[in-house]
Amino acid sequence: MKHKRIVRTICSLLLVGLVVWVWSRWNVWFGNPTESSYISSPIPSRILLTFSDSIGENRNVSWQCDSVLLPSHLEFQDMEGTIIQSIPAKGEICESPGGKSAFYVARLRGLQPGHQYRYRVCTHERYSEWYQFTIHPHRNATEFLFVGDIQDTIAGIANQLLKQAFMRHPHMEFLVCGGDLIERPLDCYWDEMFKTLDSIAQVMPILTVTGNHDYWKGVICQLDPRFWLVNSFYQDSRVGDNQLFSFEYDNIQFFCLDSNREFWYLWQQREWLKHQLEASDAKWKILVLHHPLYSIKGSMNNLIQRWMFDDLVQEYGVDLVLQGHEHAYARMRMDGKTTPVYTVSHCSPKNYRIEFDDRFDRFGSGSRYYQKVRTHNDTLFLTAYDATSGMLYDSLQIQKKGHQTIVVDLAQSIPEIITFIPDVNNRKDRQFAERIQTYKDRKGIK
Repeated sequence: MKHKRIVRTICSLLLVGLVVWVWSRWNVWFGNPTESSYISSPIPSRILLTFSDSIGENRNVSWQCDSVLLPSHLEFQDMEGTIIQSIPAKGEICESPGGKSAFYVARLRGLQPGHQYRYRVCTHERYSEWYQFTIHPHRNATEFLFVGDIQDTIAGIANQLLKQAFMRHPHMEFLVCGGDLIERPLDCYWDEMFKTLDSIAQVMPILTVTGNHDYWKGVICQLDPRFWLVNSFYQDSRVGDNQLFSFEYDNIQFFCLDSNREFWYLWQQREWLKHQLEASDAKWKILVLHHPLYSIKGSMNNLIQRWMFDDLVQEYGVDLVLQGHEHAYARMRMDGKTTPVYTVSHCSPKNYRIEFDDRFDRFGSGSRYYQKVRTHNDTLFLTAYDATSGMLYDSLQIQKKGHQTIVVDLAQSIPEIITFIPDVNNRKDRQFAERIQTYKDRKGIK
């Protein structure tokens, strides 16, 4: 009888502990913020230029206007000619807890490398201003910027930082984002995202993958439909409920995954990725996903994503893996010397506590970052910058010599900067400060 009472007591304590733990994590797992009511603009707004399908020269333009479907089209003109073409737009209504909006997309096909185009969008005889973009010629050389999570606060500074980045690197051809462009799937944050990308999104293709902040929380997470209505290339490339996209741009093939999904969805994505990699003969293969395959927050994080995808990344010769989610900077070479190269980056006001895994070459914490990727013939150049100061933070080259691929680390003389001001009353902060000091002592960082 005494033994049974002890067992019952232990079980009761375990149950109470479980209830307390679930209660403490409930909002993290299931809490969705309330969306304030909003009214969509009656004139075309939130215009975004992006890629379209597997052909790198094709483009989509999406926009938002009013809350009912109205006749809409896009007008565009090759700058070398005089004819203005009219492209019909497909519209769809999206209703969220705060209101209702009409979204449109026009698909531009048959664009020519080396040509400049201009366009404007029209809904119900209301026109946007004219915008101009270029289809870059094929030359075995490409330059683009990558940013991890932005998810800025309302009236944040990401707009300023990105504009400064493009001023420093004026030859960039497009922008790649590692997910979580928005803080939460609310209209106010979508508005903030377009303010961040204002004057960039209309003239330069934006390519982004899904992040966990693009989803509504729940037992089964649900993607905010505004994500694929804005990033319209997913409308034609989705595989079931998986937001997947692959396309070739000059001598690069990009593979975009949706790493936020449950196990059975990730299995479908694995089969898709295997098929895409097997069929690819591109010189450079770049994988973009939100969750790092090798987490910098703990060795047990993101294990499902690693089990699903990392063997394919290594077997089929992926050169570069661009990732976000963990709000710090990190770079890792496979076996310390060859590809794939894995990078984690963010451009968010938030900074996370990380682990300093020996497998990584270098880390950065306490600031925001972006990366420039440039390919030229048989060499890929990867450089990372501090987004606030513009200072060079990391640099390496991937060189292809016949059947051999070599990674050259050019950052040996670039200091690692890891800043953190702990709350002395916070145990986790104190532990993180100790980890930082241990890492600095190991690396000889002052």
